[in-house]
Amino acid sequence: MILAGDIGGTNTRLAYFAQEAGAVVWKLHAKYPSKNYANLEDIVSDFVNEYKVPIEYAAFGIAGIVIDGTVHATNLPWNVSSKNLSALLNSSQVHLLNDLEANTWGLFTLGAKDCSTLNDITESPEGNLGLISAGTGLGEAGAILLNGSLQPVASEGGHTDFAPRNDVQDSLLVYLRKQFGHVSWERVLSGNGLFNIYCFLRDTTYGDEPAWLAGELSTKDAGAVVTQNALSGKSIVCSEALDIFCEIYGAEAGNLALKLTAKGGIFLGGGIAPRIISKLKTSNFLQEFTNKGRMKDYLELIPVRVILNDNAALLGACKYAMHIAGLKGMIKVP
Repeated sequence: MILAGDIGGTNTRLAYFAQEAGAVVWKLHAKYPSKNYANLEDIVSDFVNEYKVPIEYAAFGIAGIVIDGTVHATNLPWNVSSKNLSALLNSSQVHLLNDLEANTWGLFTLGAKDCSTLNDITESPEGNLGLISAGTGLGEAGAILLNGSLQPVASEGGHTDFAPRNDVQDSLLVYLRKQFGHVSWERVLSGNGLFNIYCFLRDTTYGDEPAWLAGELSTKDAGAVVTQNALSGKSIVCSEALDIFCEIYGAEAGNLALKLTAKGGIFLGGGIAPRIISKLKTSNFLQEFTNKGRMKDYLELIPVRVILNDNAALLGACKYAMHIAGLKGMIKVP
């Protein structure tokens, strides 16, 4: 009945949900390498042709700005149109969402086991929520409390100007400006951003990298290589890069909390945070989160949680489709 999609630069994940006994039940799931396809329609066609399920409502979360039912994907050479997908699925109820907006809808489906709290605040105060997700890129979104209900809102905050907090970050900004001109938060707070920080340290402080590390960086995902060698303690420069990354993550998470007055909590999504929880807890992440002058006391009351459930975006797309369809009840995942 509902087709939900999480459209990423690496993989596109689709899931089918059916209504059963007052609940919406996850029935099918498939993953496709995004770059192997010319467009989203070809992936959806493969799914429909393989599983032959009736689809009444569909919602897809994708990185990019949705305007009049269309979006140019940020990390893919795709122009996605709800009109084209509607024709393909023979349904008038096909909707596109910004990927972080979909993730925010997904927050409403998560339980206590789906998150890990970084600070000592265990209660969930009522109020606005913020979501910041470092992964392939940097996404930001929120949910605003209106008339007793939380309403997700999209943003492109990851593309706003990076604001350094100390002398090292000042030098990092100058270094990156020479390469990119405009330096956004995404340039320092993403998988590629972590590698950018590493390159800055290598080129300005540490000099030549060892052959073994150069080999790994040339053959594997560079951000993952830096993370792994930082967490293992194998490379000092990687460890320092990850420390700076965590400081920057905390600073921008605190900025988002202030912009949204997110007393209901800040959530860290994306693929990086769950892998570095130990570092987030021992680094200056929380110090930088609260280091906002007169706003420090306010920020110390805000819970900060890492999302552990990597299905949050898919569940959020389904939750949005349920909202459009007027369906109540819970989502059941086998």
